[in-house]
Amino acid sequence: MRIGIVGTENSHVDHIVDHLNVRRAGGDARVVALSGGRSPRNEALAATGGTMRIVDTPSDLLGLVDAVVVADRNGAHHRDHAIPFLAEGLPVFVDKPLACTVEDAQAMIDTALAHDAPLTSSSALRWIPDAEALVARSTRGGRPHLVVVSGPADPEGEHGGIFFYGIHPVDLALRLAPGEISDVRTDTTDTTVTATFTAGVTRVVVNLVKPTGTHQIPFHGMTFTQDTMAEQTLALDAHYCVPGLEAFLGMVRTGRPPIAYADLLRPVQVLESVATVLRTRRDAPR
Repeated sequence: MRIGIVGTENSHVDHIVDHLNVRRAGGDARVVALSGGRSPRNEALAATGGTMRIVDTPSDLLGLVDAVVVADRNGAHHRDHAIPFLAEGLPVFVDKPLACTVEDAQAMIDTALAHDAPLTSSSALRWIPDAEALVARSTRGGRPHLVVVSGPADPEGEHGGIFFYGIHPVDLALRLAPGEISDVRTDTTDTTVTATFTAGVTRVVVNLVKPTGTHQIPFHGMTFTQDTMAEQTLALDAHYCVPGLEAFLGMVRTGRPPIAYADLLRPVQVLESVATVLRTRRDAPR
């Protein structure tokens, strides 16, 4: 399985190269090509990962690879970088977030469907062992009435604002709360953004706290039914990207996306609503 990567500035790419090329822990899958030209970053990745081609543009990967990871930090670039590969029928993993607008996300999904090209995207948080443990404990009590997830996010971050880190708690919350999104409300303070909405029959609260310097709150999730409660602080270990990467490799091998396309849209719906409110408040006359 020959994998190409677009958007190599992302630190997640180091995890992918280590897992597939250095430790060779992904079966026959190898990163064989990087786009973006011969930058110091790409040269360092190629030196770590062994034999890799470095090409100038994403389209130069066509013909060299069997599947693609689009890993730009800013989700605003994902549509332009993913669609050419989907249009050729290649499996694509778009690192979080899938997009910064529902329109862009839907365009990728429509292209994937039109060309029978498997597509997936997720927060790494969705697949880690602590998330699996929380899901398992939560389902014992039936579908939750309330889900509360908290984590760090910077509304003014340079890589797509609230989308860049906000996708982590939102994606986890929506794994715990299936169903159509409605009634999204955004409340803010100088240091927090709280998104409250309904997913199916579950009320969801996502608390995003702006990091200060190198300090940030941990990710944490809670679910409540009529008479049960489950909670979990979620820790990221040195290989936190591996479970999501393995989900992508499974998709490439089977052709079956691990997440339904409707569920790829839901976190983008929530975050686009939040981002619109934040932008309106920021631009309002003072």
